[in-house]
This record gives sequence, structure tokens and C-alpha cells, in this order.
Amino acid sequence: MLDRITGMQVLARVAALGSLSGAARALGMSQTMATKHIAALESRLNVKLLHRSTRRVTLTDPGRRYLESAERILAELDEAETLASREGVEVSGTLRLNAPVSFGTRAIAPLLSDFSRLHPALSLHLGLTDRYVDPVEEGWDLLIRIGSLEASSMIARKLAPCPTAVCAAPAYLAREGTPRRIAELAGHNCLGYTLSRRIGTRRWDFGGPGRASVAVSGSIECNNGDALVTAAAGGLGIVYQPMFLVADEIASGRLVALDLDCPTLDFGSVYAVYPADRRPPAKVRAAIDFFSARLGG
Repeated sequence: MLDRITGMQVLARVAALGSLSGAARALGMSQTMATKHIAALESRLNVKLLHRSTRRVTLTDPGRRYLESAERILAELDEAETLASREGVEVSGTLRLNAPVSFGTRAIAPLLSDFSRLHPALSLHLGLTDRYVDPVEEGWDLLIRIGSLEASSMIARKLAPCPTAVCAAPAYLAREGTPRRIAELAGHNCLGYTLSRRIGTRRWDFGGPGRASVAVSGSIECNNGDALVTAAAGGLGIVYQPMFLVADEIASGRLVALDLDCPTLDFGSVYAVYPADRRPPAKVRAAIDFFSARLGG
């Protein structure tokens, strides 16, 4: 009986190189033996895994689906052998980390020097974007995301809460008055965040037992919270943003957190998100543990 693991390795090499002969050379076996391994897999699974032509060998749809699982198994096998051969696993290679623009700039980037000192053999590639990111298709090892996550095949680990505040500059409040009830916000210049429905451009939601909403409008709409906070600190209007964006401005007195009759929402949480491997690589585990410890407070 042919070895299933070797069959997976042959299939992975065929997919990467586009030929059985190339896969055989890469694995140090004859093309006949490589063909036998693929045939054994196809017989066991009762599906055709490869399309063969005179120029190239490609995966069938079942072949692609099988390879996705096979590559996870092979990766875990490699890591298991590393764990067995060494007492500890060195965190090395390149960690591709993606985070939202403002949170990545304010909260993640200041921590990277400490993380790098802990893991000097690890290189970091940091990407900042607020759009939806597919880590598998785009090649990210780890995502940092904020909010209430939708159901997906990804694994998410909560790193920290994300409280919010409604704020305005002292100059704006002196000029326009200080709202005490959320209903009064309808008469104020509320600066809208276009990437959120709950604290967006048309409506702001509030928490507490009653859970209330108020219709709002303002002279600026923007897809970046930092820009809105800067505008509010300049006296333009009122913002509803996560505390990580406004905490420094509140501490300095440039913004004042409003005491309203309804509590603000918890803006979901900060999560580490990664593909659903049964055991993520050591570099991913190290990053999750580090950011959980540093952001959790």
C-alpha cells in the first residue's frame, strides 16, 4: 500500500510545478512512482484529482479542495517534526500582519519594536487597510480586526474590548451648547463615519437596557476616524468614535467626552483573526499571545 502522506506531497508538487515529471524530480523519485502515488489517491478518494494535457497538468475542482486540506496536514506534520526534534520552536521567518489604518497606526505600530526585540529572528510585514481582507487569498498570516465579526471559516481570538465615546471640542460646546440627551444630537453637527452603520452618517446607536438610536447629520462624512477626530478637535462638530482614537485628545483637554442620558455602544472587540488551521504556526501564536497581553489592558 502506497504512503498517503507521500501522495499528498506529490500532489502538492504537481500543483506547484504543473507536471508529474517535475514533481518526481523535486521529490527524488521516478515519474512512474509519482504517477502511482496520484493513482492511489484517486482510487482511495474515488475522484479524479488531475487534468492531464500534452503541455501541463492541472488540478480538478475536487483536486483543489483536497489539496487545501492536504497542505494543512503537511504543514502540521512539518511543525510536529520540528517540535519533536527541538525542545522549543524558534519564532522565525516573516509574519504578514494586517490591521485597520487608525488602530494599526496608533495601537499596533508602537508595539512592534518590543515584539521584534522578543523575536529577533522574525521579520514583520505590516499592512494597513480598513477594507475587507481575505487572509488566504491575499497571503496574510494574521489579521487584527475590530467590531462584531460575521460568521466565517476563520478563527478569531478576542484581544481587547473596544469602548467608545461621544466627544466635542470645548470651543464647539461653548458656541453650540452641550447636549445632555441623545435626542439633542439631532440639532448638532455630527461628523459621520462612513464605514459604520451603528455610528455612521445617518444614525447613531446607543446601548444600555433600552438601546436607542438617534438620527444625525453633519457637514463632514469620512471613512477615516482619525480625520474626524482631528476635525472635531478643531471645533467643527461632534464625533462618536472608539476610545483608542479619542483618549489622548480627552486627556489633553482638546476634546470633552459628553455625559449623555444613554451609554455609548461597546464597539465590538479587537480580534486576532487567522485561517482555520488546527495549529497555527509558531510566529502566529507568538504574535497573538503578545498582542493579547499588551492590548488586553
